[in-house]
Amino acid sequence: MRFMVMVKATQESEAGTMPEEELLTAMGKYNEELVKAGVMLAGEGLQPSAKGARIRFSGKERTVIDGPFAETKELIAGFWIMQTKSLEECIEWVKRSPNPFRTDSYIEIRQVFEAEDFGDEFTPEARAAEERMREQMAKQGH
Repeated sequence: MRFMVMVKATQESEAGTMPEEELLTAMGKYNEELVKAGVMLAGEGLQPSAKGARIRFSGKERTVIDGPFAETKELIAGFWIMQTKSLEECIEWVKRSPNPFRTDSYIEIRQVFEAEDFGDEFTPEARAAEERMREQMAKQGH
């Protein structure tokens, strides 16, 4: 099972405050543990929303909304993609993470959809196209 593990933003992360050396070292060690265990598939920190944008979709119209965005608690400051046998195992790994901020913080875990989750609506042709795309991304190093 794959999970997206999202570090929720704080006022600190949205202000662009960089982590101290101690936290960077601790997070690096934690990430190494995840990689050695075969759990971590990807992971990155994200720039503050002031450096981002949102695209609003309304029918065929697209509207670009430049950051920063008001609701800090709804934003993501970083993420991991983890592969574990269960949600419970993913939770145990996340509980071992250093606190990503000096203040209280939240990390949210959401399971990633797999092809079999879509049932018959995901046709054999669509499955084959998905597999070709994944193979191409792997060759490109994505």
